[in-house]
Amino acid sequence: MKNRMIKVAAVIPSLRVGDVSYNTQEIIHAMKQGKDCGLLVFPELCISGYTCADLFHQTVLLKACDEALGAIAKASVSLKGLTIVVGLPVRYDNCLYNAAAVISEGTIAGLIPKSNIPSYSEFYELRWFTPGKQIRGKTLEIGGQLVPFGVDVLAEDSVSGAVLGVEICEDLWVPDRPSTHASLAGANLIANLSASDEVIGKADYRRNLVLHQSADCYCGYVYTSAGTDESSTDLVFSGHSMIAANGKMLKEIIYPVRPTRIEGIIDLEMVEYNRIHQNTFDNEGNDDYRRIPVHIKPLGGYTNRSVDTLAKKLTREDWTVSRMPFVPGDDNELAERCARILEIQANGLATRVRATGIHTLVIGVSGGLDSTLALLVCNEARKLVPDIRIIAYTMPSKGNTSDRTYRNAMELMKCLKAEIREIEIGAPVKEHLIVIGHGGTYQGEGDTTYENAQARMRTYILMDAANLENGLVVGTGDLSELALGWCTYNGDHMSMYGVNGSVPKTLVQYICRAYALTCGNKKLKDVLLDIVGTPISPELTPNQKGAIAQKTEEKIGKYDLNDFFLYYLMRWGFEPEKILLYAMIAYNELDKEEIRTALTRFLNRFFHQQFKRSCLPDGPKVGTVTLSPRGDWRMPSDACVNLWMEALKNA
Repeated sequence: MKNRMIKVAAVIPSLRVGDVSYNTQEIIHAMKQGKDCGLLVFPELCISGYTCADLFHQTVLLKACDEALGAIAKASVSLKGLTIVVGLPVRYDNCLYNAAAVISEGTIAGLIPKSNIPSYSEFYELRWFTPGKQIRGKTLEIGGQLVPFGVDVLAEDSVSGAVLGVEICEDLWVPDRPSTHASLAGANLIANLSASDEVIGKADYRRNLVLHQSADCYCGYVYTSAGTDESSTDLVFSGHSMIAANGKMLKEIIYPVRPTRIEGIIDLEMVEYNRIHQNTFDNEGNDDYRRIPVHIKPLGGYTNRSVDTLAKKLTREDWTVSRMPFVPGDDNELAERCARILEIQANGLATRVRATGIHTLVIGVSGGLDSTLALLVCNEARKLVPDIRIIAYTMPSKGNTSDRTYRNAMELMKCLKAEIREIEIGAPVKEHLIVIGHGGTYQGEGDTTYENAQARMRTYILMDAANLENGLVVGTGDLSELALGWCTYNGDHMSMYGVNGSVPKTLVQYICRAYALTCGNKKLKDVLLDIVGTPISPELTPNQKGAIAQKTEEKIGKYDLNDFFLYYLMRWGFEPEKILLYAMIAYNELDKEEIRTALTRFLNRFFHQQFKRSCLPDGPKVGTVTLSPRGDWRMPSDACVNLWMEALKNA
């Protein structure tokens, strides 16, 4: 498979202010230690030290920096596939510039001047440096080489597809950032060489800047700040360094012991997908930039690697992938996410109630997860529209519905003060089956007629009850079921408003659990937690002495794994072998062939069940992945899965 993962590092070397020889040795030493990376980013003015102040006007210092750059370039000759970005003062046309040098395999590929020179509060850079934002198309001789010089320089590796743009410290703190223009011109990696001093609250602000810029520009962003070796005459520097991509923090360090580096792996395919998918990301200004060839090797040094080889390499790098990409790993963030999703669902339903003037909600409650969440949504909507009336139907099928789910359904409806209606569907379903020529009883494994007749009978009852009560049928099916087609066409598949349609099963569980822990009602808490702990089942086949016999995950695979596949297929457009690779890292206890089998089953179901998604009822979008035919996903019902199957087979 094509390997577009780039290992990058933010490096904070030991430093002595004004000791160019020492600093150069430390930089070269750090380069050799980080030789397995594709990109190393050092702090601002790291060759001289940022806090040299009026020493920047000393010829001896400037001359030493020029020579040091040549020495660093010479030392990089043997570091194949590695690009280094270092900072130094550069003389050009009777001015002094705060610049970043891009070095690759012995070549000083480019020099980029700092565009925005601060001269406020504690900063006095204008005393020494000239703003470089007007420098374009220039070259200068330094380190024994003729080097492109200007803010119009991008460094490109045509093999790995990495395109590097550079900005320096203050350039990130202004509205019109050089990295924005570089990204629009094709840069997918941004290096920021910084010397940002530490004051109360600044670290949080700085972190937000990096995260937001990596999100706004859909790029990998490596921010390296000067460490505590800088002069502390009036300021303290913390070495706050970060690696972010697409709005997500990959690695971060502050007040490190020097020397140190943090490493992260940036997947350029994710950057590219975001830019293609978000068509308001405009490619512009390509003609305004010079693309200078460099070598930025992908992880492991090879562009094409097998899934197994990449998986082993990523494992050695301690690279992790969350098993539940829909579910935040941080408890506080998870609680917030659950609350916000429920809020979106409830407001969507409340808006539909107000718009239609139909204030009666009709819902089927089975004692399972999905109908539980849907009933919670109805309850929250009632807080927004107090005259909402909730009529909740439980429709057990004697011999199929388990005692546990029936008991939980009844208790849940009582706790949420719904009007409870109970209709036993066994007899009407049997009569219907006999009329159409079915035996009327379960014929064994594969008797979908028997199973689906129950689902359709329940929907039939709900629809007619809604007509009788002038009500609106609230759908309960979730995103995971829609992705897999695990719903009965014109049965539980249909409603008048589907509140769970973009909530994956893995998140449904957490929302119900979070509600249980915050509701302040012990009876409601107990029943919700028992529902969360109940095996997932449609209960459409005979139970075993009152206990659940039919278990969904035994038929379609584990929901967490299916949700994992869904996320990377939909959110990032990954090809099957890339999904397989990520799954092998996340589920390292599973054999590769087990994952391949599960992914094969998922893809087959996803493609072959699209016809059910092509006529979904309305429902609120709550996350980045949704399958609404009027929203994020337009797919022909007759699409062929063969291309995906072939790619997975060869992975």
